[in-house]
Amino acid sequence: MIKAVAFDVFGTLVEIGAPRRPFRELVRLLSAAGRAPQRGDGALIMSRDVDLAQAARLLGGDVSGADLARLESALRDEVASIRLFPDAVDTLGSLRESGYRIALCSNLAAPYGPPVSALLPFEPDFCAWSYAAGAVKPEPEIYQYLCSGLDCLPDEVLMVGDTVDADHTGPRGFGIAGFHLARKGRTRVPQAESVASLTELIPLLARNRRDAAQRA
Repeated sequence: MIKAVAFDVFGTLVEIGAPRRPFRELVRLLSAAGRAPQRGDGALIMSRDVDLAQAARLLGGDVSGADLARLESALRDEVASIRLFPDAVDTLGSLRESGYRIALCSNLAAPYGPPVSALLPFEPDFCAWSYAAGAVKPEPEIYQYLCSGLDCLPDEVLMVGDTVDADHTGPRGFGIAGFHLARKGRTRVPQAESVASLTELIPLLARNRRDAAQRA
């Protein structure tokens, strides 16, 4: 029986109203200074607890004080524009009232974690941030980190998010019930393994409890 529900963050629980992408701009600035971008730059940044200046050093570069100030201003603007999706608060509240443990499991740079947590109506039972896990979805290490933090077996966790590989296929390969959140109705996963709104999780989990009770 499902005991915990883990949510991706961006595109699932929250959205950015004014995207500035300061970390992407950081990589561009380093490239302009002569450091060739690498395919794994994003994953490296998101799997380390670093701010913008530390990320530059992690990538083997540096930025000027003026550029860093501009990037940090862009980051503040972007963070200030983060907002919850309309279906997030009621769904989270209903799940908590029904006794489910609630977790966040997301690939993101470290400065975004605390502001996202502060938007939620209550403190999650566990946050499996990529920068805390030292791994990014769909790497199995982050799902193990999630399960350990929740004190749950993989088959006791349901994961939902808007990215197929990270939130559906990756979790299912680990034994977690991964569901693709397809807000626009388009998905390449079986229909029974996707939802169009977070509110669909409520009847889905109610069925899971009924089925588990019947098997007991």
